[in-house]
Amino acid sequence: MTPETVIDIMREALWLIVLLAAVIIGPGLVVGLIVSTFQAATQINEQTLSFLPRLLVTLIAIIVGGPWMLTQLIDHATNLFSRIPFLIG
Repeated sequence: MTPETVIDIMREALWLIVLLAAVIIGPGLVVGLIVSTFQAATQINEQTLSFLPRLLVTLIAIIVGGPWMLTQLIDHATNLFSRIPFLIG
């Protein structure tokens, strides 16, 4: 196994991590920004007001994107296991 192969496998794994995290974190970030703008416009300084919408949107994102994320993880693991004989030599 060459260093280029290891770097390529790590690059694929890190890109998958970034992609899966963005699916979960992205919607929460957008909702948090909207709620923060609303709080700034109305001068409401309640910390719990921003927590509940972000929590709900994050849970919805996990429920909606969960099957796709699981498929991506399974495909990546299957790809790694199928490449083992070629990586050994």
